Amino acid sequence: MKQLRTLSGAIAVAAAFTFNAGAWGQCVTVQGDPVEGGLIWAKVGQGEEVWLDDRSLAVLPNGYVVAGFHRDASASSILKVGKDCEVELRVAQREYRIQRVEGVPQRTVTPPKEQLERIRRERQLVAAAKAEVVERPDWLMQIDGGFVWPVKGPISGVYGSQRVYNGKPGNPHYGVDIAVPTGTPVYAPAAGRVTLAEPDLFYSGGTVILDHGYGLSSSFLHMSAVTAKVGDELTQGEKIGEVGATGRATGPHLDWRMSWQDRRVDPQRLVPPMATDNTENTDKKVPAAR
Repeated sequence: MKQLRTLSGAIAVAAAFTFNAGAWGQCVTVQGDPVEGGLIWAKVGQGEEVWLDDRSLAVLPNGYVVAGFHRDASASSILKVGKDCEVELRVAQREYRIQRVEGVPQRTVTPPKEQLERIRRERQLVAAAKAEVVERPDWLMQIDGGFVWPVKGPISGVYGSQRVYNGKPGNPHYGVDIAVPTGTPVYAPAAGRVTLAEPDLFYSGGTVILDHGYGLSSSFLHMSAVTAKVGDELTQGEKIGEVGATGRATGPHLDWRMSWQDRRVDPQRLVPPMATDNTENTDKKVPAAR
């Protein structure tokens, strides 16, 4: 007989929750953050087929599966393990602010035609970097309390906020912006392999992508200097580059983003709060990114 249990998400930055699915022998234990922009993980038997809704999940050599929820995820998802175990995940919904950013270089708001081919080519570079498969379950499991801030300072932009650039609506912001001076060192928040290291992309300027394994990656944007190189395997705390204001930016800051496969997830949900004044103010002119 199929077991079905409903699990509710909770909204709390960088928190981890354990849910027991099935008082009938625990058909699966789900951990993590079932919320828009959050990650979950669970340990299953080797050889099990696992699905999150219509998406097949890879089972790592250590028996874990990992999945993420994008900004506008459905309020309910079904995790299926084998033929007889289903867990309904109630994905907590979030409210997103509108952030108006003035003073952005106009050519990055409405790119001239001669830049469109460059933008297309750079998007392909980024997509290829994120498509690489880095099979390191030990790196991936750093999501369970193992991430730290790549730089510390006031937070000037948060995940999910709707951006308006020079009065023109843009895409939602998918990272966390940390406003610190140009030249501030940027460090790896967790171990990973560098799959992209570019000094000057059109939108994101100096950019590094660090793959944490099995489709989970961090991106670091707008840097004034890129010191990491493609193929580098970094440990937590190794230098990646330096903060800047390159690409579409109004001032020096680090834009840290994370993706799980093709879904954008929220980096702030994997790190503890910073011991600094990091209050976001969406009404003032602040350093901001694409």
